Amino acid sequence: MGTIFDYLDWRGDIPFAQVPLNPVDALILSTLAYVHFQDLVPQRPGPGVPLAQAAQAFLSLPESSTEDRVRCDNDRKLLRALMDAPRFSGLTLTFHQDIFSPQRETQFAALAIRVSQEETFLAFRGTDSTLVGWKEDFNMSFLDTVPAQQAALDYLTAWVVHSPGPVILGGHSKGGNLAVYAAALASPTVRDRVKAVYNNDGPGFTKKVLTAPGYLELIPRIHSFVPQSSVVGMLLEHEDPYTVIKSRQLGIFQHDPYSWEVQGGGFVVVDQVTQGSRKLDQTVKTWLDALTPTDREVFLDGLYQALAGTQARSLDDLAQPKNLYTVFQGLTRLDEGTRTSIARTLGLLAKSAAGVLLDDDS
Repeated sequence: MGTIFDYLDWRGDIPFAQVPLNPVDALILSTLAYVHFQDLVPQRPGPGVPLAQAAQAFLSLPESSTEDRVRCDNDRKLLRALMDAPRFSGLTLTFHQDIFSPQRETQFAALAIRVSQEETFLAFRGTDSTLVGWKEDFNMSFLDTVPAQQAALDYLTAWVVHSPGPVILGGHSKGGNLAVYAAALASPTVRDRVKAVYNNDGPGFTKKVLTAPGYLELIPRIHSFVPQSSVVGMLLEHEDPYTVIKSRQLGIFQHDPYSWEVQGGGFVVVDQVTQGSRKLDQTVKTWLDALTPTDREVFLDGLYQALAGTQARSLDDLAQPKNLYTVFQGLTRLDEGTRTSIARTLGLLAKSAAGVLLDDDS
């Protein structure tokens, strides 16, 4: 079985006019959003640049200057493959937005990709490796709306005002969540323009979002995909059905979109997620149900305060031994009430995990 790179070899010469956009195309375009195209793609809605031109300009930059402008090395490989694939090379890129604010705990980026003269794919970036990005993800457990979700809604609204054609939304990881949120919470006029939403292993939502009339109306147009050992895509709550994809990786590493298996023009589908994925999902849901929104906020804010004290910007920075020691010191400096809350919350997590294991053995 192949991956999206094999798909580009097999199907990359077939134009969208001949074979319309499919879920594999949606994953490819969603993954493209991880590339930081600042200064290479217009920031406002309007005329854009061909994908091949933007990719060539990006790859022409010294690699050392773009290390923090891709999620992984495969992103550069994807750009080269897209340049060589007529199906994608002529697509137009525009309206590139990139917001990063530690003060507002916000990490958001999006890219408009014209698939045809009428139809546009709006790709939302998932979580990057920054601590700010991960903190915003965890904030979803106690906030009905985080800043990136509001930014996604504003982005969709701004595009629809500019462009009269139908739109398709998509994203990987948090980007999938943003795509669903934007379409579900948009005004009825804007939502009517949404042809489909592709959510690739994105986390779920709070009950307030899941019971919103716009979300319930949108469910038939949401296409959700998770790998068989999904972790991220099982977080929080979902009401829309999902398709389970086979991955070449193991465990949490299956979240990597480059590991999802493709055959012909579609994904390799399996019947259900693994037992480990179901256990983890049950553990986290039991744990969160035992916590009030305030409990979750105090726990996450206290933990983030200790992590931020290291001055680390990314998870890679945090893994340095000196930073791990600083995290420990930071935890000891928190006020007694916060330390007690963190200890209690971790204790509830251990209790939830033990309960799931005991139920499984009985």
